[in-house]
Parts: sequence; structure tokens; C-alpha cells
Amino acid sequence: MRRILTAAILIPVVVYVILWGHLYVFLAVLCTVALLCFREFCSIAAAHRIDPPGPLGYAAGLAILLAPRLDLLVAVLALLAALSLASRAPDLARVLPGAAAFALGILYIFGAWKSGALLHALNPYWLLFALALNWVGDTAAFAVGSKFGRHKMAPRLSPAKSWEGSLASLAASLAFAWFYLDWLMPAVPAWQGLLLAFAGNVGGQAGDLAESALKRGAGIKDSGNLLPGHGGWLDRTDSSLFAMPVVYALLLWMGAAAGR
Repeated sequence: MRRILTAAILIPVVVYVILWGHLYVFLAVLCTVALLCFREFCSIAAAHRIDPPGPLGYAAGLAILLAPRLDLLVAVLALLAALSLASRAPDLARVLPGAAAFALGILYIFGAWKSGALLHALNPYWLLFALALNWVGDTAAFAVGSKFGRHKMAPRLSPAKSWEGSLASLAASLAFAWFYLDWLMPAVPAWQGLLLAFAGNVGGQAGDLAESALKRGAGIKDSGNLLPGHGGWLDRTDSSLFAMPVVYALLLWMGAAAGR
């Protein structure tokens, strides 16, 4: 019940901010969610006994997120600064893990949300599409997997996930994309919409398992407890962190940005 109530409150707010919120409100919400996700990533790194990125990590992440475009130079400079600071660690065996955690954290969290900002810049409906793919897919996976799941998908990472639930997630995302794009973005060819949905859903499922691997390695169940019934913000958005860059990259490849 708490899971449903949390989703019932969050989803309308997210939809409103994406589609109708002022740009500054959208950016403020985006930065807040990204910072919360990064904070939880830092706690996972600490549970791995890796020195978590400090204030520089938050600053570098925001620089990537708020840069006018996805500038590789910003990321490279941030990573070089991280390596320089990590080299000052008393135990030199911690230099590589610390710098690696810094690099992974800012690209995994802020880089993915930057892709979300770029989707929003193309068209707010593209960002909503990338997010909703996984909302629909996760719901279908839970409903089908909990009742009919017999074949475990990745028991070491997430024992509750099944191939039946995974296929239900994919089918639901494809059906959602068909109706969503036909209704809201009819200029998008059907084959492109289905390809975007397929890739976004598969990416989202990979993202879910990737975050599970990080948590399992750290010996923790949830990344946080700010969202009743869902865990932390990273738990709630792990699928989206993979889906948004995948959808954005495919849109660029298809040249869909010109015909939005």
C-alpha cells in the first residue's frame, strides 16, 4: 500500500513538472533528484569501504548536469581533478578505487540525468516517454512475476526477478509506446517508436540489475529510505538512469530531433 501511495503522489507531480513546469522549476527538481541519487550512491560506495566522492563530486556532477550541452571536456576535467585529489590519500591502495568511484558516480548519476535534460530540451514528451517506459514496465513485471514467475532471471543479483516478469515488462513497454506515440507524437514512425521502447526497456532492466549488483556487493537492501515502499531515490530511478541515455542516443541516431 505504501508503494502505491508513494507512486500516486510522485507520478502526477513529475508529469506536471516535465510537461508544464517552468524551466527553472524543472531544473531545480532535476538537480535535487540527481543530488539525492548521488548521495545514496556515495553511501553505497562507503559500504564497499571505498572513500566516497566528497563535495567535489557534487560540484562536478552539477557542472555536468547544468552545462549548456553534454560536454566531454567538463567530464574529463572533473575526473582528472578527482584522480589528483585521490592521490593524496594516506593509503595509496585506495587511490584507484576512490577515483573510480568518483568517475562512476558522476557519470552514472549526473550524466544520465543530463541525458534526461537533453531529452526535455528536444521535447518534454520525449523525457516523459523515457521515464514512463519503466514505470509501466516495472508495474507489469511485478504483477506478472509475483504470480507467474518461475524462471529466475538473475538470482545472485535480484532473487525476485523472473524471465516471465521481464517479458511482461517488455511487452507492456511496447504496448505503451504504441499508444503514447500514436496519441501524443503521431509524426514518429511506428518502427522507430517500437525500437525506442524495446531499447529503453532493455536498458532499464539492465539498470535495475546493475544497481542491485552495487547494493548486493555492499551488503545492503535499499539505497535509502526516503520513498516509503520504494527505498531510496536511486532504487526508484535505477531503470531510468539507463533508459534515458539509451533513448536519447537512439533519437540522435535516428535523426528524430529534427522532426520532433
